[in-house]
This record gives sequence, C-alpha cells and structure tokens, in this order.
Amino acid sequence: MTATTAPQLAPQLAPHHAQQVAPRRAGGAHISPVPRAQSLHIPRRGEPIPSAPKGRRWGSIIFMVAIHALALVALLPRFWSLPAVASLLVLYWVTACLGVTIGYHRLLSHRAFRVPHWLERFFATCGALSCQHGPIDWVGLHRHHHKFSDTNADHHNSHRGFWWSHMGWMFEEIPAMAAVPRLSGDLASDPYYRWLNKGFLLLQLPLAGLLFWIGTATGAGGWALVLWGIPLRLVLVYHCTWLVNSATHCWGYVVHPSGDGSRNNPWVAALTFGEGWHNTHHAFPHSARHGFGREIDLTWQHIRLMRRLGLADRVRIPTGANPRV
Repeated sequence: MTATTAPQLAPQLAPHHAQQVAPRRAGGAHISPVPRAQSLHIPRRGEPIPSAPKGRRWGSIIFMVAIHALALVALLPRFWSLPAVASLLVLYWVTACLGVTIGYHRLLSHRAFRVPHWLERFFATCGALSCQHGPIDWVGLHRHHHKFSDTNADHHNSHRGFWWSHMGWMFEEIPAMAAVPRLSGDLASDPYYRWLNKGFLLLQLPLAGLLFWIGTATGAGGWALVLWGIPLRLVLVYHCTWLVNSATHCWGYVVHPSGDGSRNNPWVAALTFGEGWHNTHHAFPHSARHGFGREIDLTWQHIRLMRRLGLADRVRIPTGANPRV
C-alpha cells in the first residue's frame, strides 16, 4: 500500500463502553460473560484443537525465575558501564515503544492506523524482541481481554487482585488461548507472522551476538552489554507492560465510562510511552491517541511523526475523548 493515497483521518470513533458492560438480569444482577467467552474457545473446522488444561505452566515459571536471576546478575558492579546503560535504554525504546505499544498494541491489535506492510512487519519484529509471545498470540489475547475486561472470562481480571493481573495469570493455564485463532486470523494469514509467533525466543540469539561483539569491540565488555541488553531489559519491559494490566486497574482517575475498572495513571503512562492513559483507551480502544490535554502520550507523538512523513494514514481519533483540552 502507499501511505499517501488514503486520507489521514478515518471516521471518528464513538465510545466503546456499551460493549464492555455485561447484560443484566431482572433485578439488576449481571449475567456472567463466561458462556459467551466459552463459545469463542470452541474451534471451528480447520482451527487447531486446544490441548487439555494442564494446571501450572512450569515452563513459564522457570523462564521467569531464570530471567529475573540474570537481571540481578547484570546489576553486579563489574557489569556497570555507560555503554551497558545505553544498550538497555535503546533496546527499551525499540522493544517497549516501537514493538509493544506501537506495533503489537495500537497497530496490530486495534488497527488504530495503517502503515506500509514492510513497516508493519518491522514493528512486529520489534514486538517479538520483547519476548511477550509472538504477534498472533499477543494480539489474540489482547482482543480477548477487551471483549471481557474485568469479568470472570478476562484472563487477567483485575478483580482477582494485583498479583494475578500483574503476572500471576501467566503461570496458570490460559483458557483464552483457545480463542486466539478466532481473534487474530488477520495475522495468522501472514507467513512471516506465523514464523515470528513460533520463533520469537530465537530472536534473542542474534541480538546477543551483536551486543557481545559491540561490547568486545568497544572495550565495554561483551557480557555486560548482553546482560543489560537482554535479561535486565526484558525484566524492565515486562513489569512496565504488566503495570498496564495491574496498576491502571487499581490507581488513577476515571474520565470516561468504560464498563470496567480501567483508570488513567500518569506514572504508568510515563513508564510506557503513554499506555497508562488506560481508561481513555478502554473507552475508545481503536484510537491511535490515548493521552489528551496535559496527558503526555509519546506513542501518539511517534504516530503523528509517521503521519507527517507519509508513513501512516487512516489514523483513528475519537470525538469524545478530549475533555481536558
């Protein structure tokens, strides 16, 4: 596609909260959305059949223990250096901002704007370098979350507590995984995304080789750059991303009715390039912009720049999300 041929602004978006509120029985009690969620989990013809629940996901638990242990090793005095800190900061921006917030979230999950296919794949690759699953699984689970936010069908339902919504949900079997083929078919049709979805962990190997070579060539220390650029950076990106699931459903302020517990949280927004304006996002999930007025949204500034350069079009902006301007 050519980024300059389509209009810059798509039709304005309406609030999403009507889709988030569960229906009520007579007398005001909420009807559980679980049966509707379960219908998404039943595979159709040609879709993979999900495996039976297995309880604890020990592979994820062991991986997280190991990556956090290596992050602590990175903080030993012998590995501190300005190049090591620089590698962490640059890769934090590449993976957390370009990869997760721009690529996985606003572009692939919500289609809040459009870019050329080569650039979309670049952002997806940056997202895969965050080691938060491949694009197909990440997008499918995120779309599932928006359908059932803060209900029993939501895999990181914040009503189950901070720990659960922050990271505990990943250590148990995730029923929502069965719905991924139904919810991310637009990505599964791309062979490159299918490859990324299977091999996202392997991308850390060439990155480690590059960092080791740079560290050795510059005298900063190969292992120092590897430890700061991979395990320490991954742990930082992980927890900042997870704060959007946990902290922004606990602390902050509400601007729009969204039908769930989402809130706008300034300090989470500062850590996540604007993802902390979560209440606005849940009210207008397909908006390319989350922060309005004095709410700084660095991801939106990236999208604005791409639009000015002719690299982004069909940028979706809501009409009712700007009460503070």
